[in-house]
Amino acid sequence: MELSVYNIKGEDTGKKVVLNDEVFGLEPNEHVIYLAVKQYLANQRQGTHKAKERSEVAGSTRKLGKQKGGGGARRGDINSPVLVGGGRVFGPRPRDYRFKLNKKVKDLARKSALSYKALNNQITVVEDFTFEAPKTKEFINFAKNIKLEGVKMLLVLANENKNVTLSARNIQGANITSAAQLNTYEVLDNKALVLTESSVAVLNEL
Repeated sequence: MELSVYNIKGEDTGKKVVLNDEVFGLEPNEHVIYLAVKQYLANQRQGTHKAKERSEVAGSTRKLGKQKGGGGARRGDINSPVLVGGGRVFGPRPRDYRFKLNKKVKDLARKSALSYKALNNQITVVEDFTFEAPKTKEFINFAKNIKLEGVKMLLVLANENKNVTLSARNIQGANITSAAQLNTYEVLDNKALVLTESSVAVLNEL
């Protein structure tokens, strides 16, 4: 697949870039995409949830009533889960939600996500650029020029660029990442994918 290259002003430079069919031209595998997104979201969870069970609730251990004959459920002390304010039965405990995915599965998921974007014509390629200083207004103008103002977009750079990253930091829906750190969730979570020329070269080698 060939795409035109635009400059920072949104003008067609006349140059073309070729997207590697082994990366951008696959038939997307939805199951591996599901696994990669599930792993990413699971890894974001802190897992610090905790509820007190019967043995952890502060309260007297005095037996409240007879074992039988009360007409209701058995209850021992004030900490019984049957009573309001008692402990919780099988409550949540701190845990780690992370799980492992094979590297080849994650690579296939990322390629499938990129192929989805290519199929839906949601990829824009721009010349490599930078800003002299962090300026939010300059990034807004850049988004206007490539007709993506107000669209949730992911700009993929070949390498980290501090000025560009800081310029986009305060803009809702503008996200920046490097080609080496690109993941499946980020690709799918943004409507438009903006690639720089040098980042295309990196992604073609995936």
